[in-house]
Amino acid sequence: MKHITPAAIDSLGEADVIIGYGQYLRQVKDLVDETRVQEFPMGKEQERALEALRLALEGMKVAVVTGGDAGIYDMAAPVFELIAEMGEADHSLVGIEVVPGITAANMAASMVGSPLAQDFAVISLSDRFVPWDQIERRLDAVAGADMVIALYEPSSRHRPGQLGKAQEVLLRHRGESTPVAVAREASRSDETINVTTLARMTEFPHDKRTVIIVGNSTTKTVGDWMITPRVYSA
Repeated sequence: MKHITPAAIDSLGEADVIIGYGQYLRQVKDLVDETRVQEFPMGKEQERALEALRLALEGMKVAVVTGGDAGIYDMAAPVFELIAEMGEADHSLVGIEVVPGITAANMAASMVGSPLAQDFAVISLSDRFVPWDQIERRLDAVAGADMVIALYEPSSRHRPGQLGKAQEVLLRHRGESTPVAVAREASRSDETINVTTLARMTEFPHDKRTVIIVGNSTTKTVGDWMITPRVYSA
């Protein structure tokens, strides 16, 4: 709660209806009137977006609650995809504001030092929307370019082996001792933060609420900190 922005708090207070996945709604329950809330289950992003657009077209102010930042792997995309399907003359019927939030990669990085001080890439290991062979090609490309990498959704109940596959790809380009941070539930009461190595990163608890930051060839560990210097010297 302490990391929610003032702009997000204002938007929740101004909304007639608040739509979101249950886990996200519970995190803002002290800020909203439950009579204004519509809860949707996980995996119903399209339905959430459709309901939000329907209510907005009726003249209501609607807030769609997400985790992290709405524009990164989250609800801004399905909302704008629906807008794109509307006729151009209808685009002005609904006003949309994307309220930026703190991303999972930013939050995880802040807890382990300065791992993102050089160019970095963010890649989701979920193959729900992107085929795994495409994910592998992206991993191979950014690992070969020696970029720091933030991995989202490294595993889930339905995809338990994704992180191990990603590890194999990364080890083609980086040494086993490459520093890695495994941050699960960062900033929440049950968070676990571990700084380890590329060879050992699969040994620590990880699921879809975990972000893993893999350093580049210049990244080093100092105690419990993971540091990528600003000057690239590899």
